[in-house]
Amino acid sequence: MANLPLGLLSIGAFVIITAICLTAYAVTFVRMDAVIPLIITFYGVWMIVVAGIRVMNPEKYARGAFSIFAWGILFTAIGGSWYLYVLGPENWIFSIILVIAVFGILVVTAALRSWRK
Repeated sequence: MANLPLGLLSIGAFVIITAICLTAYAVTFVRMDAVIPLIITFYGVWMIVVAGIRVMNPEKYARGAFSIFAWGILFTAIGGSWYLYVLGPENWIFSIILVIAVFGILVVTAALRSWRK
């Protein structure tokens, strides 16, 4: 099977995500301090999509789909929690709870996955 240029595709997606988030700031949908968390969150979603592509087209020496999916979930959780913090710093505990819960779910999933093999 032909090699898919997922690296180049991901760079293009990052540039598009950045342009969309900066456009959202320019038309005053979001504040400036929320742009970077949104970029991280949306790029995490993109990594989850890449994991789905990797499941359908596995490569021998490339990173596995589960690993890409886990990083996508972590990016989404970190970006989302940062965005929650930017929206209301008085509720910072919810941001920490989100990151800890997602990290715990990923650890349990990885343990069950390795235990099954």
